[in-house]
Amino acid sequence: MKQHSPPNGKGLAGNKAGLGTLFVVLAALCWGLSGGIGGVLTAEGWSPVVVSLYRGVVGLIFVLVWLALRPGGSGLANSTMWFWSVVAGVGVAGNFSFYFLSIAEGSVAVAATLMYSAPVFVYLVSFAFRLEKPTLFKWAAIAMVMLGVLLLTGIYDIEAGDITPIAAGAGLLSGVSYAVFIFGFKYAAPHGSPQAILVIALAVLVGILGWFADADQAVEVLTAPSWPLFVVLGVLGAGLSFILYIVGLNHTAPAVASIVAMIEPVTASLFGVMVLNERLAALQILGMGLILVTVTALGVRSRKHN
Repeated sequence: MKQHSPPNGKGLAGNKAGLGTLFVVLAALCWGLSGGIGGVLTAEGWSPVVVSLYRGVVGLIFVLVWLALRPGGSGLANSTMWFWSVVAGVGVAGNFSFYFLSIAEGSVAVAATLMYSAPVFVYLVSFAFRLEKPTLFKWAAIAMVMLGVLLLTGIYDIEAGDITPIAAGAGLLSGVSYAVFIFGFKYAAPHGSPQAILVIALAVLVGILGWFADADQAVEVLTAPSWPLFVVLGVLGAGLSFILYIVGLNHTAPAVASIVAMIEPVTASLFGVMVLNERLAALQILGMGLILVTVTALGVRSRKHN
């Protein structure tokens, strides 16, 4: 019986692929909205570190439940999995905190787009250490993204620009930190389950940011009127979104996932414009478009060749 595929086998596979893509889309939407919610909270005066800490705490609760429900193959006894999961935790701690710092100092649109451009800067490091072979296409993509960053941040005209060096630098560092998270997760994955890796990574995040956070403000969140926003931020930004993305990625083509990922910065940018009344000049919109299209094309092309 197992030697014969059912007549509707292709249909079932197609349904799974469609459902997987939907999960990835929902995860990207969640991450985009979390950027906007983080913008609301930092605008109220909450520290980016405290905002990031609560995002991680709520996310940790979600993945702990996920691990409890599916404990098989966790790899928690594997030291290699622990090492790379800790690396992933350092990366996600930097990603969350630098991202919200960039939002607090600049805007949601700029922070989200700069974070999205991180893979291109990782290519530069890969070229330097000969981990990646340079090609004309990759150099052209890097040049286009750098032009986009130039237009988006307005650093060509410091006096007229409204994006501070801290906002631009933090946005890029959030992307680099995200790359560290992906790097750690990738090397931990063969040795344990995704939920176990995320539990360790988010526990490391809570430990790091708990050390640096303002203790008084962190406690104040518990009785503040805006505490529900912190919960929603954690659910969308680190709890439900991670689960949706990982489950969806199992049934989604990498090239499709690369394109769908563009939903995150677009959603965050629209949130900033429509809810936070952020404004972008024409050249900034052009720069954003160059970054989003180029990084998406680069991701699709590189994954097709892997």
